[in-house]
Amino acid sequence: MARTGRRFGQAILAVGAAGFAVIAYVYLTLPDVRVLAKTNPSSTAWMEMRAAEAAREGREKSARRVQRWVPYSRISQSLKRAVLVAEDAAFWDHEGIDFEELRKSIEINWEQGRAVRGASTITQQLAKNLYLSPSRNPMRKLRELIIARRLEAALPKARIFEIYLNVIEWGDGIWGAEAAARTYFGIPASAINRQQAALLAGAIINPRMLNPARPTARLLARQRIILGRMGEVTPPAPVPVAAVPEAVAGAATDEAEVPAEDAVPETDEAPVPDTAEPCEPVEEPPAVPEPAPFPTPAQEPTPDPR
Repeated sequence: MARTGRRFGQAILAVGAAGFAVIAYVYLTLPDVRVLAKTNPSSTAWMEMRAAEAAREGREKSARRVQRWVPYSRISQSLKRAVLVAEDAAFWDHEGIDFEELRKSIEINWEQGRAVRGASTITQQLAKNLYLSPSRNPMRKLRELIIARRLEAALPKARIFEIYLNVIEWGDGIWGAEAAARTYFGIPASAINRQQAALLAGAIINPRMLNPARPTARLLARQRIILGRMGEVTPPAPVPVAAVPEAVAGAATDEAEVPAEDAVPETDEAPVPDTAEPCEPVEEPPAVPEPAPFPTPAQEPTPDPR
């Protein structure tokens, strides 16, 4: 009996040591996020993943990357509010991980017997986009959580949000708010009004299927709900503009260089497009079935679990 107890104790110690070694390895091999305080990322893991997909499918010559970095102050307040409502209403309150949403997600997924609801914060999504992949591997998720906490420790909230709004995928080859605004509406990100902002934010959940310029009934339903909640959130205060590296300033785009626009007063009326040539419009995606009204967890699409 004593021998069995010793073996059990040794097994527990071995498992604990192995777990500690794994966590230590993950922690020591994580990227240094402090550089993001003053430097804008020239590319992301998500962009490179899409480029690799295009290469495997023989589309590398036709694949595009439309991106234009804009400072936080040149992104519409309406778009900031809409994205917070759609993706992380508690962004200002948590430290990278929303434990309350995580608890709800676990409960709902357990009841449904499958992953139907994510709980990723904007900070976690940024960590995944910058450095990781959409894999469901537990080790990848662990890295995401640790990177998210590092981002929160190293950067102001507004800087995290600024980077997020400039690098997230908003369509096939469309990256960031400026490229999305010009592609779908022919205007700069500073001129996006409430209705357009709610469409863009509603499409983030499945950006390669939901087209804000040609919204499906499902996307219009999300727009209505987001519009109804936009008054409940406040975007983080502005941060100093970071220096834009040459790789980003000259990122491949489908438009000519445009001078910096001043912030445009927000209105519910559609703004007048500026004179810059808009990004090439995307093709209309296939229609998707209209689910129950957002945010019923069981009806949310699951192509990009968070």
